[in-house]
Amino acid sequence: MSIYVILEGVISFFLIAGGAFIFIGSLGMTHLRDFYMRLHGPTKATTMGIGCILTASMLYFGIIDSYPVIQEMLIALFLFITAPVSAHLLAKTGLHQQLRRVEKTRGEPAELRDEEVGKKPVPHHSDAGHD
Repeated sequence: MSIYVILEGVISFFLIAGGAFIFIGSLGMTHLRDFYMRLHGPTKATTMGIGCILTASMLYFGIIDSYPVIQEMLIALFLFITAPVSAHLLAKTGLHQQLRRVEKTRGEPAELRDEEVGKKPVPHHSDAGHD
């Protein structure tokens, strides 16, 4: 068995895994109940899917051209840096807008306290230990 047959199997695995992750992330966008749960679809599963597809592309074109592919590495780096940041900003916006959430999404984050939303003009938390 040739090394190219094994590498084709590895590339195929990454392509199928990437497609499965992207499909599951898309289903999560449509089937999860509230905004906070829907954030997991595009941020986690889709990022992994695109990462797997980029890995397959790096392997394939690295084998054909016989040199490392820098473009896919830069795309993956940019994706893995920007996806969590944008998800964090979307979640913070949802908290400040006080979007409805399902009972399964529990907890009272600090952003939902009255002094953070602007109902009571207190510049600092009273539980911070500073007077």
